[in-house]
Amino acid sequence: MASKEKEQQYLDISKQIVEIVGGIDNIVASAHCATRLRIVLKNYDDLDLDRLDDVPLAKGQFIAGNQLQIIFGAGLVNDVHEAFARYTNTENSSLGDIKDESAKKLNPFQAVIKSLSDVFIDIMPGILAAALLLGITGVLGKWDVVTNNKTLYAINRLAAIASAGIFEILPMAVCYSACKRYGGKPILGMVVGSIMLSGSLANAYQAAQGAVKPEIISLFGMPIELVGFQGGIIIALMMGFVVAKLDKFFDKKIPDVVKLLFSPLCTVFISTLLLFTIIGPVGRGLSNGITNGLVWMTENLGIIGYMVFAGVQQIVVITGLHHILGAIESTLIANTGRNFLNPLMSVALIAQGGAVLGYLALHWKNTRVRELCIPSFASTLFGISEPAIFGVNLRYKFPLVGGCIGGALAGGYVYLTNLASLGFGTTGVPGLAIADPTGNGYVNFIIAHLIGIAGGFIFTVIFGKVVGNKVIQPKESKKIDTEEGTVVSGPVGIKPCAEGTVKDITACKDLSFASKAMGEGIIIENHNGKIVSPCDGKVGFVFPSKHAIGIKLANGASVLIHCGIDTVSLNGKGFDVLVKEGQKVKAGDPLIDMDVKYVERNGLCSEIIMAYELMDNKLVLKPLDNATLDTTVAVIG
Repeated sequence: MASKEKEQQYLDISKQIVEIVGGIDNIVASAHCATRLRIVLKNYDDLDLDRLDDVPLAKGQFIAGNQLQIIFGAGLVNDVHEAFARYTNTENSSLGDIKDESAKKLNPFQAVIKSLSDVFIDIMPGILAAALLLGITGVLGKWDVVTNNKTLYAINRLAAIASAGIFEILPMAVCYSACKRYGGKPILGMVVGSIMLSGSLANAYQAAQGAVKPEIISLFGMPIELVGFQGGIIIALMMGFVVAKLDKFFDKKIPDVVKLLFSPLCTVFISTLLLFTIIGPVGRGLSNGITNGLVWMTENLGIIGYMVFAGVQQIVVITGLHHILGAIESTLIANTGRNFLNPLMSVALIAQGGAVLGYLALHWKNTRVRELCIPSFASTLFGISEPAIFGVNLRYKFPLVGGCIGGALAGGYVYLTNLASLGFGTTGVPGLAIADPTGNGYVNFIIAHLIGIAGGFIFTVIFGKVVGNKVIQPKESKKIDTEEGTVVSGPVGIKPCAEGTVKDITACKDLSFASKAMGEGIIIENHNGKIVSPCDGKVGFVFPSKHAIGIKLANGASVLIHCGIDTVSLNGKGFDVLVKEGQKVKAGDPLIDMDVKYVERNGLCSEIIMAYELMDNKLVLKPLDNATLDTTVAVIG
C-alpha cells in the first residue's frame, strides 16, 4: 500500500498525463502490464509525446498497437495505474478490454502478431516454472551428493518429472489457450489438443527416427498417416483458431434444442478431419521450414548468422514481432532438444542494458539521468528491456546502436561456445537457470552476458563522444499554450458553481473525493441544480454521461465539477448540458441543468463536487462560511 505522500504523487502524475493526452474525455480505456501504463485514446492528434518526457518517474513512452504505453517499471506501474484509473474513471477496464479497444485499429498483420502473444501469455507461467525446474534438476543431477543420496535423488527425480510435464502436453495447452483467445470454448481446444497427442497415434519423435511404423488409412483415396503431433506448436496455434471459429459457427447455426449435443460434436469431428488432412500437413511443413531455416543459418552462416540475430533482436522487440519467437523456440526444443535462440535474445537484451550504463557514464552528474538509467539497467538484468529501450536507447538513438553492436559481439561468443538453453521464456540473470550446462554452459552464459554489457557500454560511450550528448534535462516550470498566448502563471479566483450549502471536500460522501485523493475542493449541498462556471476559462471536457465537466484555466490549472455521486449510472438522464467542449466561459455562465429530484428518486446523492486540478500552480483556500455564488472560495495561481 502506497503512503499518502506517494498516492498524491501518483495522482499528480495522472493529472499531468491526462492533460497531455487531451483530457479525460479523450481516454477510452486504461490498463497496465508488468512495466507499462497502457492507454487507448479516441484521438491521438491531441497527444503531445514530447511533453510526456517531463512526467515524473516515467522512463519513456511510445505508441504501439494503437496504445499509448508509458513505461514506469515493474511494481511502480501498479501504483501509478491505480491512481490513473481512479482519476480517469477507467477502474473497470481490464487488459483484455484495452486490447480489444486497441485491436479495433490494428492492421491485419499487427493483429496476428498480437494474438499470438496473447496465446502464450496464459501458459507462460507453466513454461517458466518448468524451464527453471529443468535447469535446476539438470545441474543437481550431475552432483554426486544428489545421485548417492536416496532422498535427494528422489526429490530431484520428482522435480525432473514436474519439469517435463508442460513440454509433454504443450500442444494441448497451446490449442486450449488459442481457442480461448479466439472466442471458442476452451474445453474444446483442450479436447482437440489431446487428440493431437493421442496414444492411439504413432509418436511423432519415434516415427521420425523409424522406431515405429505409423498406421496409414485411406480417406476418399487420400492416404493419411496416423502420427501424433508432439512438438507441433504451430499446428496447435492453427487448430486453436479453427476450433474457435467452428465452435462459434455451429453455435449460431444449430437450433437451441439440440445445440448442446451437436455443436461440440460437429466442432470436434470436423476439427479432427482438418487436423489430419489440411492443417497438420501444412503446419508440419511450416514448422519444419522455420526450424530448418534457423538451423541452416547456424550451419551455413555460422558466426555471422548468430551475430546478426543478436544484433537486431531488440529492434524486433520494438516492432512487437518478437512474440512469435516463443512458438519457434518451443519447436526447436521439441525437434532438437536445445534452444540456441534464447541465449541470443538474452545477450541482445543485456547489451542494451550496457548501453544504458554507457549513457549514464556520459551524464553521471545529471540527477535526472541517474534516476532514469539505474533502474532501467536493473530491469535488463531480470529480462525486461522496455525501460532501457524506450526510456533511453531509442530515445537518443546512439545508445541503441551501441547496444546492438554489443549484442552482436556477444552473439558471436554464443556461437563459438555452442551455448544453448533447455527451455525458453526467461532471459537475463534468471535465464542462467535454464542454460544448457554442457561444455561449461553456465560459465559461458555469464561470459557472454559480460561481453554484451561491455560491448554496449563501450560503443555507446564512443558514439556519444563522436555524435555529441543530448542530456535528459531536469524538469522545468510548466508553460501552458492558450489562444491568448503562452502563460506561465496567474492567479484565478474560484467561486461556487451553484447556490447552496458549501462545505470542504472532506465532507463528501464519496470517499475518493473526501480523502482528497482527487485534490482539494468543495462540495455543495441543498442546491437547485443550476450549475454555473466557477471562473473564467474554457470547457476542457464534458463527460459523455453529462454528469461531469471540466473547466480549464488560462494558467494550466482546471476545475472538475462532478454532479452527484454514482450518477454516471444514469447515462445522462436528468442532466442537460448547456455548453460544449472547447467553449470559452465566464464566471457565472450556465453549464449544466441538473434534475435534482430525478437523481434523488433514483436513490443517488445529488451533492455537487468541485475538485481543483492545480498542475504546477499554488492554491490559496478561503473561508467557506456562508459562501455564495459571489464568494471566492479559492485562488489558483
